[in-house]
Amino acid sequence: MHLVKKGLTRGTMLLLFMMVLSLLSYTNGASDEAIAYVFYGIIAFFLGVTSVIYLVGEWSFGKQIIVHYISMLLTVFPTLLLSGFYPTESFSDILQVFILFNKTGIILFFVTFFASKLIRTDRTKREV
Repeated sequence: MHLVKKGLTRGTMLLLFMMVLSLLSYTNGASDEAIAYVFYGIIAFFLGVTSVIYLVGEWSFGKQIIVHYISMLLTVFPTLLLSGFYPTESFSDILQVFILFNKTGIILFFVTFFASKLIRTDRTKREV
């Protein structure tokens, strides 16, 4: 239950931040930007909520990755399709969004994975 609360807190904070940006854009007359910030906020919410998957110590790293990917596939991918950011008129269009979704996910995974390794290594050096 603690992780659920932590995930919801993270997701909500990110969503609220993006909603403030959306409201500011809307009041400045940039309604298209405001709508984009709403979708960014929804995606950020899902990312925040699911970030706690990597805190489940009983799960192997492989299981954490699989659960996170499935979570993103069920939340972020449909949000991208509904956002209007990409054409979705044909199966080919949707496939292109799916490929981009996976490419982005792989890049973000490796960046965060190696960053966390560097941070852990730096902490270990400081403790010695």
